Amino acid sequence: MGFLSGCHEAEFAAVRDYCRISDASVSRIVSALEQAEYVKVRKGYVGKRPRTWLSLTPVGRRALEAHLGALRAIVDHARAAAAD
Repeated sequence: MGFLSGCHEAEFAAVRDYCRISDASVSRIVSALEQAEYVKVRKGYVGKRPRTWLSLTPVGRRALEAHLGALRAIVDHARAAAAD
């Protein structure tokens, strides 16, 4: 989701290569994110080759921002505790 947050849409292979995980792993993760309505999957062709593109939905973007906010709160709390 982090990778997809930086672009309008990304090809499946680009996500796979950036994350350095297998096609099967990307497929499983995308399926779960699609069921949660966090990711939209678009299928089509470039020439005669099938392609799959992925993008974050508005719900997915909000969920990612909430998750990042929770992570920031953990870091802030840890820093405050270390300063005491």
